Amino acid sequence: ERRFQDAVRLRGRSFAGNLNTYKRLAIKLPDDQIPKTNCNVAVINVGAPAAGMNAGVRSAVRVGIADGHRMLAIYDGFDGFAKGQIKEIGWTDVGGWTGQGGSILGTKRVLPGKYLEEIATQMRTHSINALLIIGGFEAYLGLLELSAAREKHEEFCVPMVMVPATVSNNVPGSDFSIGADTALNTITDTCDRIKQSASGTKRRVFIIETMGGYCGYLANMGGLAAGADAAYIFEEPFDIRDLQSNVEHLTEKMKTTIQRGLVLRNESCSENYTTDFIYQLYSEEGKGVFDCRKNVLGHMQQGGAPSPFDRNFGTKISARAMEWITEKLKEARGRGKKFTTDDSICVLGISKRNVIFQPVAELKKQTDFEHRIPKEQWWLKLRPLMKILAKYKASYDVSDSGQLEHVQPWSV
Repeated sequence: ERRFQDAVRLRGRSFAGNLNTYKRLAIKLPDDQIPKTNCNVAVINVGAPAAGMNAGVRSAVRVGIADGHRMLAIYDGFDGFAKGQIKEIGWTDVGGWTGQGGSILGTKRVLPGKYLEEIATQMRTHSINALLIIGGFEAYLGLLELSAAREKHEEFCVPMVMVPATVSNNVPGSDFSIGADTALNTITDTCDRIKQSASGTKRRVFIIETMGGYCGYLANMGGLAAGADAAYIFEEPFDIRDLQSNVEHLTEKMKTTIQRGLVLRNESCSENYTTDFIYQLYSEEGKGVFDCRKNVLGHMQQGGAPSPFDRNFGTKISARAMEWITEKLKEARGRGKKFTTDDSICVLGISKRNVIFQPVAELKKQTDFEHRIPKEQWWLKLRPLMKILAKYKASYDVSDSGQLEHVQPWSV
């Protein structure tokens, strides 16, 4: 019956949203059909590279152009911003960026604090009306610094939004960050290969160190995915007794048919229980029962090409960020309004199944700045599950079971 609109509607809101985003990104309208807004919107990458950043930049640039803005690309983070490394970026310039890993715009961990004068000058020179930041914890800190500098520099009184992109997944206000999925895939893949290397030798325990700073997301989820016997993370303090019980557990395990063990350790989980220390402890305690090998995965975790999830996530969430910028600029049109309120400087995040914009001023309260992590993290609820799967003889308080939610971050 050719009722295509009805078919799309019946598939649900999320499908319709995806279809619209796809159409906007794939087909460019002729220039004379796009009403110009005379607004300049800049895109910048900040922090360490994360797979999926380029997909985010591509989608932001194309949605911005479709909305009639002039899009500017800032190269090499806030450092490049201060030096004026800013160029206009067109529709075709971002073609084929979706599958590229790392950051094509270049990214640095430099914070804007010491360059505020220069950055304000560049914003005035290029008359930048809005800023989209794609990055990790540094991007969040940078946004706080720009927000604090609004009183002094009126150039910063424009809508600013940050899209979380970091392998550590430690940005407050969002359950997921672009790049974390790719990193997790790489860790799981590497753990599988490392475990396979023991299939001939038998009786071997591998100690693997993952990245993530103080945030244990990669170690915890990597441990769940790779079937680890233990994962040591900063958020759940452990002592020598825990290490001892893990060694005993592994000694028992070696008596069964499965004769290899896997232990993950987050890089900053403990100042003194280093990877070397844990390796030496296991080697000593396991003498005659199993031998030990250690592996520091390092920067390979940043992943090569982004996973399908990160490409999709980066594309959808950046498109949503651009829509928000367009809405904000529309509100102000003709009134020459300055943006001074907290809700004009936000982090766009996924919380449970909702996509929400949260002002950085409010997120401050939820942040542990010393350790660069949010105070509450949803994945800590999955910790008991790992112990059950590793078959520990432990008693569980399962009264909390009603709160395990099915996480489905697809409804962007």
